[in-house]
Amino acid sequence: MARGPKKHLKRLAAPNHWLLDKLTGCYAPRPSAGPHKLRESLPLIVFLRNRLKYALNGREVKAILMERHVQSGR
Repeated sequence: MARGPKKHLKRLAAPNHWLLDKLTGCYAPRPSAGPHKLRESLPLIVFLRNRLKYALNGREVKAILMERHVQSGR
């Protein structure tokens, strides 16, 4: 039996509006949606890497967020 929430999300189980490729990997980034629904949220890594093309991988997205080049929220 698993303890705690799921930490993985398969790429094929991700919502279609994320527009992820099926064959580029096995897993998709799992959003931390908070009080909102998982299906209605969009992870920042998908937005910055796949839609805006600001980064090539997740490590670069994390560096962008840690340097506070973008603001999330209000």
